[in-house]
Amino acid sequence: MQKNQVLELEIEDLSYEAMGVAHYEGITVFVNNALPGEIVRAKILKVKKSFAFARIEAIIKESPDRITVKLNQWVQTGLASLAHLTYDKQLDFKRKQVVNLLQKAHLDQIKVGQTVASPEETGYRNKAQVPVRRVKGQLEIGFFRKHSHDLVPLDNFFTTDPEIDRVLLAVRDILRKNQVPAYDELRHKGEVRYLEVRRSRATGEIMVILICLHKDFPQLKKVAKEISQIRDVVSVVLNHNPQKTNVILGKKDYLLAGKAQIVDKIGDVEFRISPKSFFQINSLQTPRLYQLAIDKANLTKEDVVIDAYSGIGTIGLSVAKHVKEVRGIEIIDDAVKDANNNAKLNTINNASYVTGKAEEIMPQWAKDGLKTDVIFVDPPRKGLTEDFIKAAAATEPKKIVYISCNPATQVRDLQMFMELGYSFEEIDPVDMFPQTPHVESVTVLERQK
Repeated sequence: MQKNQVLELEIEDLSYEAMGVAHYEGITVFVNNALPGEIVRAKILKVKKSFAFARIEAIIKESPDRITVKLNQWVQTGLASLAHLTYDKQLDFKRKQVVNLLQKAHLDQIKVGQTVASPEETGYRNKAQVPVRRVKGQLEIGFFRKHSHDLVPLDNFFTTDPEIDRVLLAVRDILRKNQVPAYDELRHKGEVRYLEVRRSRATGEIMVILICLHKDFPQLKKVAKEISQIRDVVSVVLNHNPQKTNVILGKKDYLLAGKAQIVDKIGDVEFRISPKSFFQINSLQTPRLYQLAIDKANLTKEDVVIDAYSGIGTIGLSVAKHVKEVRGIEIIDDAVKDANNNAKLNTINNASYVTGKAEEIMPQWAKDGLKTDVIFVDPPRKGLTEDFIKAAAATEPKKIVYISCNPATQVRDLQMFMELGYSFEEIDPVDMFPQTPHVESVTVLERQK
């Protein structure tokens, strides 16, 4: 097989990244934008020892599950790499990801629920983070083409709240009008690197964050004033990121206009959100995710709960009314302050948050005589550390509720919990990110006597 060779391929499956999977003379070929059951003519783009990447030149036989995407850039950039697949099949694909991971781990006996559909299939994101670059002599916003840093200019982000799209375009036009230079990552010059816009579904409040190379530039005051006059914008912030890095956010935020926080809700609990606060992206699906976890945990009014990786308290404060006490642990001090303030905001008196590493604090609490009934965890994509898993099991809660944004690391971690005397019978996938391959999943581990 050689680069630029054109082959006829039959697509057998979808990879976890939502690429079509075909086989040709012992080599696995990943074909972007192809669906199972299709026969395609594909051009080979890259060849490795046992696999290759290709792109469609023509579809010879089309899948009945294919949707014609008006704006193919959504698929090309990975912004919505499943936009060409019907929504019911997207839900099947996400469930299958979890089933396959359990089979590989020899856990075929575990029941996998049907994927919980999102109330909205598009326009659901309450936050957008988009690169700002110069394209053909003009400042543009958009998304990088898959596996590259080539910006594809966009004026419709499809999965993002349309009100956020409106503000993104208004800010783009203000930057253009004031001739603010876009960031040039090759030369490490320019001003605005990214735009971030957050919108509260509960209040309609909008926060605009300019992520900039310098913390000041000649047009900044005028730009900040004009952005603050966009309808519903109540907060304008500059995030300073002077580093030559792919990391989007810098360490320092400067309030340019309006309020430092916006208020949003999960169910009936209000949250103040700062520029760096982690807040679930899908506003309408998040209460369903948390309610599913609460229902599966079968909580009682006598339960003492630890909310590990607690962030600004979204899970713990949602759980608080169902239990006796919630204690949260988070490594980021600002998030802990926000969590305690959010408890006060909602007059929740049985939840408190501390700064530190959960694997150090949980054993200390146990030593001090705290009897924990349930631990809730919702870790980042890399999953839990071995130290955390050992510390959680040593705390001997009756149940561990594991919410995951990456079923691959979740299944790995569940196996370790099993070795430490915990078992689980079921995993429920939840679609928090329609049109993308990502899937959340919820399971409850129980301690075996």
